[in-house]
Amino acid sequence: MDSIIKYFPELTAEQIEKLSRLGALYQEWNEKINVISRKDMDHFYERHLLHSLGIAKVIQFKPGTKVLDLGTGGGFPGVPLAIMFPDTHFHLVDSIGKKISVVKDVAKQLKLSNIEAQQVRVETLVRRYDFVVSRAVTRFASMLPWVKGKFKKEDFNELQNGLLLLKGGDVDEEMEETRAGYITFHLEDYFQEEFFQTKKVVYVPWEGKR
Repeated sequence: MDSIIKYFPELTAEQIEKLSRLGALYQEWNEKINVISRKDMDHFYERHLLHSLGIAKVIQFKPGTKVLDLGTGGGFPGVPLAIMFPDTHFHLVDSIGKKISVVKDVAKQLKLSNIEAQQVRVETLVRRYDFVVSRAVTRFASMLPWVKGKFKKEDFNELQNGLLLLKGGDVDEEMEETRAGYITFHLEDYFQEEFFQTKKVVYVPWEGKR
């Protein structure tokens, strides 16, 4: 947790307490079902929590923002972001029911009333959001049809409504499979740990014409 507090000194005591409890909650769940790989569990705060919060270095969601976490798995990046932005509504979806069960339990244990977790295929959703976040779910070209029609037209955050994708490695080849404009934020500019040297947040403004 020390690195989280170092990089986010503005965290309240309540936020620190909730983030601190995540490790034990996921460890407990991991003993029942394999939510997080055993190897990664040893680096939980760096590879899952801090990685998810990389999005908070790119944008500060304004109160009332609605965010869809597509393919959330066990709740990343949605759960850490929901703790960071208590006045933002997060809709965490995944097609695998047991993973959504984990998310629901974690949200309940931490009293995260700004999280809604649902087992559903994203393409069937009819709601609209300000942002879609995702972490290593699929290639961007495959994701595009899923998110079409999912964005609100009005922008009120610092960034235009769009996608914020946590990705690793060389993203240019993947992103240029489509004609979408995008901006890459390198997490090594924000976090010193070696793990982040190849990690990025890719921001894709939603122009509404794709």
